[in-house]
Amino acid sequence: MRLKDCHNFGNFRALAKQRLPSPIFNYIDGAADDEVTYRRNTAAYESVDLVPSVLSDVSEIDMSVEVMGQKIDMPFYCAPTALQRLFHHEGERAVARAASKFGTMFGVSSLSTVTVEDIAELAPGPKMFQFYFHKDRGLNDALLERARAAQFNVMALTVDTITGGNRERDLRTGFTSPPRLTPSSLFSFAAHPSWAWNFLTKEKFDMPHLSGHVSQGTNIAVSVGDYFSTMLDQSMNWKDAEKLCAQWGGQFALKGIMSVEDARRAVDIGCTGIMVSNHGGRQLDGARAPFDQLAEICDAVDDQIDVICEGGVQRGTHVLKALSVGAKAVSGGRYYLYALAAAGQAGVEQALGNMQREIERDMKLMGVTQISQLNRKNLRWH
Repeated sequence: MRLKDCHNFGNFRALAKQRLPSPIFNYIDGAADDEVTYRRNTAAYESVDLVPSVLSDVSEIDMSVEVMGQKIDMPFYCAPTALQRLFHHEGERAVARAASKFGTMFGVSSLSTVTVEDIAELAPGPKMFQFYFHKDRGLNDALLERARAAQFNVMALTVDTITGGNRERDLRTGFTSPPRLTPSSLFSFAAHPSWAWNFLTKEKFDMPHLSGHVSQGTNIAVSVGDYFSTMLDQSMNWKDAEKLCAQWGGQFALKGIMSVEDARRAVDIGCTGIMVSNHGGRQLDGARAPFDQLAEICDAVDDQIDVICEGGVQRGTHVLKALSVGAKAVSGGRYYLYALAAAGQAGVEQALGNMQREIERDMKLMGVTQISQLNRKNLRWH
């Protein structure tokens, strides 16, 4: 498998599997418990069909959207994900450059391996900072102020990681951050000398937003599940979210909303956006898929807040289905992480280019020239 042969999500996944040691690949690829929700996140899109129109003059297509005050050139953006320099030595830098090239938003995690300051220099376009609410209030304040100083446009508080999900693949492979050699993983790391060379010879692996506050994940190897369970504040509540929203004072979203009641409450505390998301199936297995829950939530908030559908997106048709239901945009993590692992910036650019071409082609085949023309009239549920 070569980069030029990567035409879809599955192709990038296959190439990433070739390039990465098993613990690293399975960290991206895995989910919680029996991974039922992970599979359902994509399968949900198959429960509804598109009904196209014809003879509509689709010679000119505009796929731009405005979401949380940011105009982006395509209705898909790169969701924030942690630890990206484990997957490719350029990590978030590669994704930032690729997202900027395609005029779309890039989300940077609290657990990123590149600083918000570096990303701000590389990516002049819309940027989101994903916030984990730690027990250490000094760390929380530092995260917010660094994102503000770096002029990030949107703050997204993740609300579905109050404890770590049961990611059994990570338990089997011994995955930690930073990686720790074990008898079972040694062969896999040795069998991927290019990855090992880059990891050992490029800049030292770090999670710079946490440096000086916590050792876990940077100097002390820890699983992501253990990090969530021990370092994040399990007493976090709606008052904390409301206070953080007010402190930020700009575009503010809750990431991980799945119920109608929580969506309405997000409106009440002043949020401008919500990500309908189950953390890629990595937290509560058996949770509903975002696409399955999307219509209820869109109807409940009735355009008072921007709704983003996040999870399981692999095709341009998936994006159009979510937009037809009522989402303002769609975001994905694995979609570009496999591509990053496969070929760095060039891989992410190819993945985003594939998505852009699919959306344009599918809009033409649907007989629409602007995203606003999509609605539930062009959908049929099974």
